[in-house]
Amino acid sequence: MFNTPAKPQTLLFVHAHPDDEALLTAGTMARASAEGNRVVLLVATDGAAGLTSSEFADSLGSVRQSELVRSAEILGVDTVISWAHPDSGLHAENPSGFAHMNIESAVTALIDLIHEEHVTVLIGYDPSGGYGHPDHLHTHRIVREASDRLSSGCSLFEATLPREPIAATVRAAARMHLTPPEFNPREFERAWTPRKEITHRVNVRGFLHQKRAAIQAHASQAHADGTVRTLGVISQLPRPLFAAFMGTEYFVKVR
Repeated sequence: MFNTPAKPQTLLFVHAHPDDEALLTAGTMARASAEGNRVVLLVATDGAAGLTSSEFADSLGSVRQSELVRSAEILGVDTVISWAHPDSGLHAENPSGFAHMNIESAVTALIDLIHEEHVTVLIGYDPSGGYGHPDHLHTHRIVREASDRLSSGCSLFEATLPREPIAATVRAAARMHLTPPEFNPREFERAWTPRKEITHRVNVRGFLHQKRAAIQAHASQAHADGTVRTLGVISQLPRPLFAAFMGTEYFVKVR
């Protein structure tokens, strides 16, 4: 996907919020760095609308920026760029949020960064924005548009997960009444990417210690008052389960 020994690559991972890099692409980033490639991480928002506990609520944006820097250090990232646009919120309720930002200025900024960093591999999100967060969808649109305008020399991959097992797990959780009453499991039937469309599966089992540490670096997202957070559950999984669930990362090469 990203390396031959004689020709190192520069990979640019574009994520919407601090912690997205740890959950979706941490192992690939660590592996790419370990194999002699240059890794650049761009995060679009400050993450200030994320669910958290009262311990972090008053300064969540700055806390999440510090957590991002720590995660990047763990993964061997060479350069971290934070646009720090306001987090739009789960339903784009923040009118000044990133999801409402003019796409043209963001595309121009991204293209400039690609040229400045001599990027050869660009990584964004799938068309569904994973689980459909407005900031993820906007990130997808910006990365796709920037890639379309580049003349050559930069491959585009989109980070994703296989749709079918996630949709099945969500349906089962809903049947067992483990989800909130307003939750609609049908939404996950359109989330992520069908398994047959995934083009690249990256084995990151050799880098799971870094992936777990990167996830744990985002402590503000591990707990929220009265709410169980996915990141917190994942970070505490026993080693065999963590390897089973997190040992492969998934991408679609956009041709």
